[in-house]
Amino acid sequence: MNNRRRIVGKVTSNKMTKTVVVEIVRKFRHPLYKKVVYSSKRVKAHDEIGCQVGDEVQIVESAPISRDKRWVVESVIKREIRIADAGLAAVASADVAEVVDDKKSGESS
Repeated sequence: MNNRRRIVGKVTSNKMTKTVVVEIVRKFRHPLYKKVVYSSKRVKAHDEIGCQVGDEVQIVESAPISRDKRWVVESVIKREIRIADAGLAAVASADVAEVVDDKKSGESS
């Protein structure tokens, strides 16, 4: 093991080639107000593994790879299981069902 920093974060974007955006969230207590505060930082990391959005990954610092990339994805800790995005389809089918229900209730009156 070497002395490089290793941080756990969540993949928020994988639209670039061999690059993912990882959001690192840290929780700490404010020194004066004693309230729990969350702060997040988004970094670009080199990805040879093929991460998906939502995966929890461990990244390790490296020598600069490009202008923005100083991190490399070392391992995937937890895979995000994504099914087909039913967002628009679910809304569309709900709207159709609602229209059908309205027509049926209008006929019976």
